[in-house]
Amino acid sequence: MKEFETILYETPVQHVARIVLNRPETRNSQDTKLLYELNDAFNVAARDDNIKVIILAANGPHFSSGHDLREQNPYQKMSDYDTVGTWCGFTCAGAEAQMAREKEIYVGFCERWRNIPKPTIATVQGKCVAGGLMLIWPCDIIIASEDAEFVDPTVSFGVDGVEFFAHPWELGPRKAKEFLFTSDWISAAEAHRIGMVNQVVPREKLQEAALTMAQKITKKSLFALKLTKEAVNAAEDAQGRVGAMQTSFALHQLAHTHNLKVYGMLIDPTGLPPETAKALGARIEKK
Repeated sequence: MKEFETILYETPVQHVARIVLNRPETRNSQDTKLLYELNDAFNVAARDDNIKVIILAANGPHFSSGHDLREQNPYQKMSDYDTVGTWCGFTCAGAEAQMAREKEIYVGFCERWRNIPKPTIATVQGKCVAGGLMLIWPCDIIIASEDAEFVDPTVSFGVDGVEFFAHPWELGPRKAKEFLFTSDWISAAEAHRIGMVNQVVPREKLQEAALTMAQKITKKSLFALKLTKEAVNAAEDAQGRVGAMQTSFALHQLAHTHNLKVYGMLIDPTGLPPETAKALGARIEKK
């Protein structure tokens, strides 16, 4: 099996694969390598007929701090990987390169992971920020530790939410608007109350709870599990999820282009701490 640098691939019990984000020193921020390795690991589990359930976990105090905004030369790095989609133009001028990259490694990957024909369980501890939501929302079941917190602060940075815009389906439309407009955190308890999270457990019981649920699921026919997952996903899609997410992605790209023109970067840096904005080379004086 392929060797990974930014994740771990485990089989803790029979019929269960566990994929672990393993960049705790960056709070599991997502650079290009991590996302492609995560996709490769999902492929390994999906193609293994002995695996019935896939668990997504993370090492360290926090699940994920989101996109790695400090990654150098992200467009050039795309040539290091075999892309999974057919969209191209990762080094083209203007808005094309940014749209191509996000269509590939954000929306493209999230859709692939959502449609893996096996049940997936995300386990979340600590902070789950922006891009972190895009790792757990494609999963079928989410189990959170009592200290887990969730946030999408992208509106504060001049963008209309993360690229995989599942907010209305995960939170309901009114809570989704509150979540985005305010950029406030949602606790594990609140996420459970509104249905985004299936279970909340003590942190020390997080992986145990996931394995308990996974082993209950593995007693079912894999073919029946595949068909059931496809049926539920189809119900969401019949509600217009795909078209709505295509619209939100287009608006996301418009926001990036606007911010690039006004501030010289893809986000509005006035919502960032001053030292972070300076480190990212913001043109704040143009506001």
